[in-house]
Amino acid sequence: MTTTVTTPPPETTSAKEQKRSRLPKSARAGGTLHGGPIAYAILIVFTIVSLFPLVWTAIAASRDTQRLAQTPPPFWFGSNLFKNLEIAWTEANLGEAFLNTTIVAGISAVTVVVLSTIAGFAFAKLRFRGRGALMLLVIGTMMVPPQLSIIPLYMMVAKLDWTDQLQAVIFPSLVSAFGVFFMRQYLLQALPDEIIEAARVDGASSWRVVWHVVFPAARPAMAVLGMLIFVQTWNDFLWPFLVLTQSGNPTVQVAVAGLGRGFTPDQSLIMAGALLGTLPLLLVFAVFGKQIVGGIMQGAVKG
Repeated sequence: MTTTVTTPPPETTSAKEQKRSRLPKSARAGGTLHGGPIAYAILIVFTIVSLFPLVWTAIAASRDTQRLAQTPPPFWFGSNLFKNLEIAWTEANLGEAFLNTTIVAGISAVTVVVLSTIAGFAFAKLRFRGRGALMLLVIGTMMVPPQLSIIPLYMMVAKLDWTDQLQAVIFPSLVSAFGVFFMRQYLLQALPDEIIEAARVDGASSWRVVWHVVFPAARPAMAVLGMLIFVQTWNDFLWPFLVLTQSGNPTVQVAVAGLGRGFTPDQSLIMAGALLGTLPLLLVFAVFGKQIVGGIMQGAVKG
């Protein structure tokens, strides 16, 4: 006795299109997802909360100290914004401070990204004795408060006669335990072992593998790490304040700290300096933010 299995005829293109047309627009392939009113309300609230400190800084910079001391405080812009910005720029010598901070943050970001990528690749893909113990040691350094190393670091800088010089700020920031850990975690998933083995079969040396395989695969994470290190170094205050002075080579945060000094600090002038110190970071993110997010999404799609 034979059993006959009837195979249903394949769906035609028109039948598939009819089925797809019955689905909600947001569920179709390539359709745009639309959030509801609750999602929009949450996004609006988060946007307002995120922008409020920057807007308040600009409002305070456009007023005078007497008006800021009144209750309730002002919630709209005054007429002294450009005047206070000009005074802050001149008194704090922010032109030189911007140049110094750009040099420090740029060198630190590039060096940390390159060294962290190489070290992260070694910890993620290479096999060597003591790899686990060394990785634990790197992670352990992240748990030590940076304030504990200030005194021995300052003694070392003083012996090298680097006080009031930019290298005193640059050299301690050339490596980052967080950067090594971050790149290791990324390369564990983003870089298959088969690609490395194929490159070695083709005769590529370790440095050629790093340059032609690791760096292209790690480009999205390198962009994110570079942005984080640049912002962190730009906003660093305690260590530059200890080893640099306004008579030497101040960074932006050290220069802004010298504004408004006196028996009654000029709060509006301080806010103007803080606003000027924040604008370059906003400009950097406005220029490179889209590329960074696009690189992250591209890496996610490829993974």
